[in-house]
Amino acid sequence: MAAQLRQLRQRIKTVKSTAKITRAQEMIATSRIVKAQQAVAASKPYADQITQALTALVSHHVGIDHPLLKEQPADNRSAVLIVTSDRGFCGAYNANVIREAESLIRSLRAEGREPVPYVIGNKGITWYRFRDRDVAESWHGFSDRPAFVNAEEIGRRLTDDFLKTDAEGGVGEIHVVYTEFVSMLTQAVRVTRLMPLEIEEASSDKVPPAYEFEPSASAALDLLLPNYIESRIFHMLLQSAASFQASVRRAMKSATDNANELLGVYTRQMNQARQAAITQEISEIVGGADALAESGGE
Repeated sequence: MAAQLRQLRQRIKTVKSTAKITRAQEMIATSRIVKAQQAVAASKPYADQITQALTALVSHHVGIDHPLLKEQPADNRSAVLIVTSDRGFCGAYNANVIREAESLIRSLRAEGREPVPYVIGNKGITWYRFRDRDVAESWHGFSDRPAFVNAEEIGRRLTDDFLKTDAEGGVGEIHVVYTEFVSMLTQAVRVTRLMPLEIEEASSDKVPPAYEFEPSASAALDLLLPNYIESRIFHMLLQSAASFQASVRRAMKSATDNANELLGVYTRQMNQARQAAITQEISEIVGGADALAESGGE
């Protein structure tokens, strides 16, 4: 009985320590979500403006030609950029991204294309390395707090590969699998085709503004397209970072709740064991007193 009490006390101590850790992680994630949301909101005006300018350029110059706007039917390789996290303790965040990426890869293979993974985040890199899967390129170390320089590096590599042919190790199209931050409770995995670019008109009756580009529309397009691609990637990285923090907060809150529930179970078991030990001791004392009384009476 005493051994059982010692074991239960040790379990209670361990669960309390775990609950303190998960509670601290939950509070840290909660504070970081606010900053991540602010970063997403700050990047949106620039992304909207460059999209508007690029849409107006293509709309007002019908005959304009650029390799990043062209379909490449002769190239069968498709890049799949997979955005995961560097750290864990985030529930099913990475599992959902990888599951959606694998579904996309199967769909591309069914269409006769050859998928080529590009992975962001240690969790995704580890997942593919463990399964001996080839990865064209990988990046890590910034999934929590991405900077624009990270998006530039990724965007330039993808753009360079897109401009190459299959024989040169290039790709004919680029897809991105990332997690969109919808709310504190909802984060949705999205699959977006990044290249060839699909410039969509705004859902409005207004005609896009007629920008004047100098020295020429073609020269402006050469500058705008890479910036547009990098800004899109940066916005996706920020969305994924905010979603990661929200997933960490939710996972740590669930872990803290489970720890508190387990603590209640162990406390009840310890009280029952302690009461049983007290009852046993009283029974032994009463039994000993009765034995003494009987022996004395004789």
